Amino acid sequence: MTRPTYILGGHQSDFAKVWSRQGQDLSDMMRESVQGALADASLDAGQVQSIHVGNAFGELQRQQAHLGSMVAQVVPELWGVPAMRHEGACASASLAVAAAMAEIEAGRYDCVLVVGAEELKNLEGDQAAQNQNSASWQGREDIDCRFMWPAAFGLLAEAYERRYGLDRRYLNRIAELNYAHARLNPLAQTRRWKFSEQSFTDDAAANPLIEPGTRRQDCGQITDGACSLLLASPDFAAAHARRLGRRLEALPRITGWGHRNVALRLKDKLERSAGEPLVFPHVHQAIRDAWRRAGIGSIDAVDGIETHDCFTMTEYMAIDHFGLTPPGQSWQAIEDGSIECHGRCPVNMSGGLIGCGHPVGATGARMLLDSARQVSGTAGANQIEGARRLQTLNIGGSCATVLSFVVEGVPQ
Repeated sequence: MTRPTYILGGHQSDFAKVWSRQGQDLSDMMRESVQGALADASLDAGQVQSIHVGNAFGELQRQQAHLGSMVAQVVPELWGVPAMRHEGACASASLAVAAAMAEIEAGRYDCVLVVGAEELKNLEGDQAAQNQNSASWQGREDIDCRFMWPAAFGLLAEAYERRYGLDRRYLNRIAELNYAHARLNPLAQTRRWKFSEQSFTDDAAANPLIEPGTRRQDCGQITDGACSLLLASPDFAAAHARRLGRRLEALPRITGWGHRNVALRLKDKLERSAGEPLVFPHVHQAIRDAWRRAGIGSIDAVDGIETHDCFTMTEYMAIDHFGLTPPGQSWQAIEDGSIECHGRCPVNMSGGLIGCGHPVGATGARMLLDSARQVSGTAGANQIEGARRLQTLNIGGSCATVLSFVVEGVPQ
């Protein structure tokens, strides 16, 4: 087991907000999330010793790079604090967390701010989609399509169909569950969205085909948003808890992490795993690495999961890669209710990327904040009863960058 990294507090913006419509931009959401996280943690900006920013598409969406220094620009109290920016597509914020943890574990710093932020609604949808294609191997994916990512994860669905068989009823059920969870989440992008009885079927009008293998409700919701976290060493966290009159055990902590990378091109990954039980063996390796560092042996020790569901097929893949079912049999955990709120391992009680929303560079931090709230017993209507340990899975591109964290705590 590694020494834990404590989560002292955090703040998520409202993922339903379109910042450009109010004359605001990426910098404004960063300011709000940083100030909100400091307030939530009861910390002064002067206690922050290092800053890590996760962002994927700032240059393309806003022509804005150099986002490490944006933090001091919008929160002048952080002037002079060392900062850097991390890019790993949808896993950008998780990379920022991993780097922050490494600094804490190395003894460089004791209190580190992580900021995940993305603005995606300031441009027309087709242009934003084209910008996001930069997370693939540009021009070399060999996928004939209009929309790269729906097509890519449609190919993942086809791979499951060839290897194991795939009943689309279970993908529709994943979407239905995540939208239902989002209705309980006051910060979810889709909390007020309405659906018909046909929305979670393969009805061509209510749930049209986007690309082969992918329908409208299969797709995660791209949105604007930011999420910041305050991370701390055990010694800093203990002193902080004493100052607030709290027990150290009451603070959520990251006890395990896993990080794996493979090549960009999707078809290379599918071809490489041909004949193996799991479609993405490196995803399972990252999950197992997090278990090992947390001192646990399997998913049976985990009370819930916040996983990457950029598409329903991604969550379907995650279910068997976490070991909730044998390889290729994820449908079992959907059919028997294992992933529902009172099941043996609830998945995406926040609503996930499908329901809560997916501001690409902020998603990894948002997953951790929701996990911290779960193990603290402060997740409100989305609470998993008695949750003490959650695990995240955050991927970039077509599972080229993969990170997983184990978060533990004691419900308040």
